[in-house]
Amino acid sequence: MKGPLFYSKILLFGEYGIIRDSKGLSIPYNFYNGALKRDENPSDEAIKSNGNLRRFVTYLETLQNEQPNLVTFDLANLKNDVETGMYFDSSIPQGYGVGSSGALVAAIYDKYAQNKITVLENLTREKLLQLKNIFSQMESFFHGKSSGLDPLNSYLSIPILINSKDNIEATGIPTQSFDGKGAVFLLDSGIVGETAPMVNIFMENLKDKGFRAMLKNQFVKHTDACVENFLGGDMKSLFMNTKKLSKVVLNNFKPMIPEQFHGIWQQGIDSNDYYLKLCGSGGGGYILGFTENLEKAKISLKDYKLEVVYQF
Repeated sequence: MKGPLFYSKILLFGEYGIIRDSKGLSIPYNFYNGALKRDENPSDEAIKSNGNLRRFVTYLETLQNEQPNLVTFDLANLKNDVETGMYFDSSIPQGYGVGSSGALVAAIYDKYAQNKITVLENLTREKLLQLKNIFSQMESFFHGKSSGLDPLNSYLSIPILINSKDNIEATGIPTQSFDGKGAVFLLDSGIVGETAPMVNIFMENLKDKGFRAMLKNQFVKHTDACVENFLGGDMKSLFMNTKKLSKVVLNNFKPMIPEQFHGIWQQGIDSNDYYLKLCGSGGGGYILGFTENLEKAKISLKDYKLEVVYQF
């Protein structure tokens, strides 16, 4: 048994902001993927994953009992498959902000949900929101509060534009140019990030009036501008606004940036060789970088592993 592949995702813009209704832009990242599997001789990893699935099944059973109108699963088959050793075989690094739990949620929904919304349908805004809501509740098992966007992206495998909480749409992004100088890249922090503690820090900070004002007047404003610039292919404005966003994040989201990266974060802003921003909730995992000149960025960041996500 081997199910279809579900890919990782990257939220290019909108981390934390979408909690406060900023725009967001999420794209599939096909470098990593995962699938439901069963093996005759499971590895330790597979056994651990199977244990996680068992707990998840219990959670889904409760979810279905409490909200039968939200989603129903073929629980008999799901339980049977998990009892006989099914696990999620994934190359997606966990705690890296690229949607490891999202891909698992998408795979389970795809295989076991009844009356599921499929990718082949006319995906109206209502259907997208319904899916996002189902995925949000399913993924809450993994980190407390989920927007549902990671599984949505993984399930549909198309770029998703978030206009606001209740307004999302499938979108097209400018075509990649592999000989382009500009690039979006991932920087490996070498540290596993935990989503829940980071989100908790953010929620605590929201109680502060000054922090809320900064979010609205700077963070959300620059995020929205970046999304519009990127989709419109206005790269000059994109870098101007990404720089502003990078500064705001460094000044106001320090706990989410691993300490040893504070220096190179500032260095990017000072040199204009690249600009860094959070990838997912931060605290470790990947850091997202934007550069107008990939070769320059590679030289500046020669001590780090860069993974190019998108070139233009």
